[in-house]
Amino acid sequence: MPFLVTLLASVAIHAGTNLANDYYDHVRGVDTSESPGPSGVIQQGLLSARHVLTASISAFAFGGLLGLYLMTIRGWIVLLLGVLGVLAGFAYTGGPLPLGYIGLGDLSVFAFMGIAIVLGTYFVLTGSISATAVWAALPVAALVTAILVVNNLRDIDEDRAAGKRTLATFLGEGATRVEFLLLVTVAYAAVIVGIIAGALPYQAAVVLITIPRVLRVWQVVRAETDRRQLTALGLRGSAQLHFNFGLLLAAAFLVSR
Repeated sequence: MPFLVTLLASVAIHAGTNLANDYYDHVRGVDTSESPGPSGVIQQGLLSARHVLTASISAFAFGGLLGLYLMTIRGWIVLLLGVLGVLAGFAYTGGPLPLGYIGLGDLSVFAFMGIAIVLGTYFVLTGSISATAVWAALPVAALVTAILVVNNLRDIDEDRAAGKRTLATFLGEGATRVEFLLLVTVAYAAVIVGIIAGALPYQAAVVLITIPRVLRVWQVVRAETDRRQLTALGLRGSAQLHFNFGLLLAAAFLVSR
């Protein structure tokens, strides 16, 4: 039961973050009908901006309610993590100083959608934090941040024109591509070092079978300039890599038990 509730709470906060992102990028003029990346429900008139904002608040509220239940199991630390997660999700594009607009989006995603979500789940289930949980969190954090990096690389010119200062707009295209490469390298290096250090089971080496996908995605990120190709092959490829890597890592833990 705690695992299911934690999963639902995480999904709810993630959904609230994405919906808030759609809303605020729309009202600030960053996302338009010509943008290849957004869901497009506002731009196409399928939902009003107000409905999207309401859905975002509802998702955050649902995640918060589930967090209250988890607090009864593990105490105030879980509540603190939940509150920080909701605040970070909203502040990513909302509020007077949105993190995603001042170059802190990558750090925020790494910390909350990677490290905090893995360590928080581990704490809910075990009541403690271990070296194993930390080593498992690092590749998850690196790969989820890599998805954002491809997104920001694709939108770099549009974001600059709209005044959205992502880390990519500060670094430029070349350095942003290097950032992507560093993140995926960190993901695999963390697993290898974790196994050598005895923090991760040797079965975790199964994630190495995803390296061919990394190489395919890197070829796109390294050289592609067409925004729609970056979406179809770079962004979606990075998301699939994150999913497959995470699934294999989770399976490795189950098999090693």
